[in-house]
Amino acid sequence: MRLSTIAISWCFLCSCAHESPPPPTPAPPAKAEAKPAPAPPPAKAAAVQREVMAADSSRATPGGATLTVPKGWSVASEARRLLLATPEPDTRIALVDAGAVKDADAAVAAAWALSGGAKRKLKIAVPRPGRDGWEEQRSYAYETSPNERLVVYAVALRSGKRWTVMIVEAAHGTYERRLAQVKLLHDSLRPQGYKRESFAGRKAHPLDAKRIDLLKTFLADAMKALAVPGVGFGLIDGGKVVFEGGLGVRELGKPAPVDAHTLFIAASNTKGLTTLLLAKLVDGKKLDWDQPVHELYPGFKLGDAATTKLVQVKHLVCACTGLPRQDLEWIFEFKSATPTSSMALLGTMQPTTKFGETFQYSNLLAAAGGYVAGRVLSPKRELGAAYDDAMRKLVFAPLAMKSTTFDYARAQRGNHARPHGEDIDGKMRVARMDLNYAVVPVRPAGGAWTSAHDLLRYVQMELALGKLPSGKRYISETALLKRREKQVALGEHAIYGMGLMVDTTWGIPVVHHGGDIFGYHSDMFWLPEHGVGAVILTNADGGHLIRGALLRRLLEVLFDGKPEAAEDVAAAATRRKAAIAKERERLTVPPDPAVVAKLAASYESKTLGKVSVRQHKGKTVLDTGEVQSQIATRKNDDGTVSLITIEPGAMGFELVVGEREGKRALIVRDAQHEYVFSER
Repeated sequence: MRLSTIAISWCFLCSCAHESPPPPTPAPPAKAEAKPAPAPPPAKAAAVQREVMAADSSRATPGGATLTVPKGWSVASEARRLLLATPEPDTRIALVDAGAVKDADAAVAAAWALSGGAKRKLKIAVPRPGRDGWEEQRSYAYETSPNERLVVYAVALRSGKRWTVMIVEAAHGTYERRLAQVKLLHDSLRPQGYKRESFAGRKAHPLDAKRIDLLKTFLADAMKALAVPGVGFGLIDGGKVVFEGGLGVRELGKPAPVDAHTLFIAASNTKGLTTLLLAKLVDGKKLDWDQPVHELYPGFKLGDAATTKLVQVKHLVCACTGLPRQDLEWIFEFKSATPTSSMALLGTMQPTTKFGETFQYSNLLAAAGGYVAGRVLSPKRELGAAYDDAMRKLVFAPLAMKSTTFDYARAQRGNHARPHGEDIDGKMRVARMDLNYAVVPVRPAGGAWTSAHDLLRYVQMELALGKLPSGKRYISETALLKRREKQVALGEHAIYGMGLMVDTTWGIPVVHHGGDIFGYHSDMFWLPEHGVGAVILTNADGGHLIRGALLRRLLEVLFDGKPEAAEDVAAAATRRKAAIAKERERLTVPPDPAVVAKLAASYESKTLGKVSVRQHKGKTVLDTGEVQSQIATRKNDDGTVSLITIEPGAMGFELVVGEREGKRALIVRDAQHEYVFSER
């Protein structure tokens, strides 16, 4: 799977809690096929003296803008450029003082000229609202071919009459594992002397009927702009639920409305619930956060023996071990996968950064956290059953989350929302559910179905520091709050704890986490100092663009903040439509018959299983066994051809047509790994 450059460049930077859907695959062979994707040739080193940062360090661009350079990165200064490089030799970032030029396009052209000239075609340029002291912003994504494994983009920012331009040329693998550090650069880059808006020390307005209506109106407008059919939504103020309900419909074309009890897949919001289970076991002295995992689960291992020895219980849910996300290994084959095989899959995976060095998200490790908890409580039971039972008894029942379940059949028999996503022409449609079943074998990381009503009960307990609405203590403050302590940095103002993030961007702590899976996007957040919380559950892929804006709108309503949220949503909707239209231009639908005619009848990967391209009801589909999706073809700039899946719910998987060892092959990649399907 290969995201478009613009999505890769900005998805993490615009949302603090999005992630690709968590899914699984059966136990791998003794020697896993997955291997690191070869890196592109190193960028030419500038012939200037470079300084390596011993710690995160403040620096200034030639134009006077300030930023923080991450630890381990190198910096070099020229007359009009600040040159940054990651510890790896394949990624470089230039910050250029473009001066008082006519507009963003002229600024970017000047910046490229100083950097040796743009060597590839512009894919798309889109405006962004001025923020953080920048009066105008515009982002540029450039065409790359999948075999190049590159991310290339630029951002132009204006303060007064002067433009600053950031140019990023990065290897996919390095970009992903350094993503939190790239976020630090973006977060901290601002005009000289600018101070971000802060709500520290302010008293929050009460969430009365008028302010609740403001938030509901905002959501309704955002849903319309992004064509999101339905939203479950709830608010807490003073520790009490002041609103719970829904907007829109459960399924396009059908009248059934979303209400407070409509179930959605929570995706990675499940992680916070899983770490709450672990905290309960710490409270009950069944395990300890600092206890080595292999003591509790002797079969636990990672592909790297040294890292295996370091992993304590808290590290399963900290995104700080250096283990990368290898989601394709769960997605392509999942029908025969089990919790046990998912645990075994960890034994084939190698870290790609040092322990604790930077944020790298691993759904499999988070799943292991839940299964280890289940094993501690019920050592003789099957891992999944032990975990499910523990969650029912220790989390869902005490918190009165009566509808929350891991049972997909039960959830879909009743009041539930269907998933949706745009098709290749940008029209919102009901999405396939097939791939959402892939999360079942790793469900502690993202498999819970829940409602706004139920999720609010969890947030209430968090705000009450471990007490239930009755006043009864459910969990100790110490065990609960340990999950909010910093394990690894997430940009300038945010940290990742244990299945929870804490963001102090606005001068006050906001605890939250998001969840993303095919057709479902959600968030939960609370302000510990103000007794305020909110949950949002959406049933369309555009929903991830609403949740961060909802947090901003809530802060505006509470503290009379600058009105930015509505503009953010409108701009995001415009960019999304433009990006979909641009991708569509290069797709051939139906797929090029000459390309399809040259494909083998079927292909096989040792790790990802079998795939074939076949005709079904007059359409050309990619068939993995578990999932079938129509495909398009795309001719890449380097002359290669890609097959692209195009059905909502299975959109955007890219397989490059090629040859390996004299056989026809299809190559699929995540950011850091490559898998080859060879002709059978």
